[in-house]
Amino acid sequence: MLLVLVVGCGGAAEDTSTDSADVADDAPAADGDIKIGVSIWSSTDVLGSQCKRILDAASEALGVQVQYVDQGHVSEKVTASVEQLVAADCDGIIICNASDTEMTSAIKTASDNEVYIAQFFRSIHPENSADIYKMAEESPYYVGAVYENEPDNGAQLAQILIDKGSRNIGLIGWEQGDSTWLGRWEGYQAGVDNWNAENPDDPVKLSDPQYAGTTSDGGARAAEALMAADPTIDALIPAGGGGDPLQGAIAAVERAGKVDSVNIVSTDFLPDLGERLANGSIAGQSGGHFCDPLFSFMMVYNAIKGNYEVPTDGFYSVEFPYLFVSSVEEYEGYEEYFVDNLPYTNDELVAISEMSFEDMEQVALNLTVEDAKARSTDPIK
Repeated sequence: MLLVLVVGCGGAAEDTSTDSADVADDAPAADGDIKIGVSIWSSTDVLGSQCKRILDAASEALGVQVQYVDQGHVSEKVTASVEQLVAADCDGIIICNASDTEMTSAIKTASDNEVYIAQFFRSIHPENSADIYKMAEESPYYVGAVYENEPDNGAQLAQILIDKGSRNIGLIGWEQGDSTWLGRWEGYQAGVDNWNAENPDDPVKLSDPQYAGTTSDGGARAAEALMAADPTIDALIPAGGGGDPLQGAIAAVERAGKVDSVNIVSTDFLPDLGERLANGSIAGQSGGHFCDPLFSFMMVYNAIKGNYEVPTDGFYSVEFPYLFVSSVEEYEGYEEYFVDNLPYTNDELVAISEMSFEDMEQVALNLTVEDAKARSTDPIK
């Protein structure tokens, strides 16, 4: 038997073939017997709780068990979380790691114990981490990755600030070396560089980053340090870290009385984003990507079921889209279809779980406010 696998991102496909002897061939599990572990930085912060909400809905719709381990993006805890979930008899694991190096241990632990594993919000860099990437390709238990185009995300957020008149931007990262953070930083810098190349008489400055970790206090301290070092800063980008650093940065700007003079953009929608767009404490955000782990979950679920064959010369890959909002009007549709309700019903979650990888990938790529609105009257069947 020949396996044809789509490998690539954002719908770009490369056909690769492998003999079925190279494919993990455990007997398919019944839904009620399936247990999927989730290794996540936090299941309780802004973004993490949104992820947990959609994953809990999927586990209920499919009748499978789910177990969470919060690892705080601390490297030792990330690798230990995989061991913990394997010890808890999970059949599969989805993981949001902090750096590519952690995936060496994660893939080995999963493969040694015949447990399927996939990444969410992350992917292994094929050049910077070539050996780890090759390890992932060759493992019959590494299912794949769902991730975002972070350089593009960063460039679009920088442009939102530039369009709003900001010219002196303070940058707040979360963890040095985090692959997602590095991708966003690359994008912010590219957005600024592109503007400066085209508008030499109206330059934009981007500061070196202050690091906040993943806490609100860290975000506040980073924002205060940037504003103290340069009182002329007119924008801040708390790059991410789950939403809490952003909340801290906003509080610092409010305490400084600079809400009207310091624009803030970030990634990871806050629950009160509509109010903050209205009062000016947020100028724009990217987000809505809390469904990213849903598709990693579906990939692992189907690997466990025997529906997605996992080869030893490639893996499944989905580049998940961000949503961008910079006005109250843009946020209203998101609130109705992503906050007040989940973007997928239980019946749709079941239907997605029964799709081929190619069809499931297209569902992921289609996710927008307009898509969710259309499906409210014409759901996936």
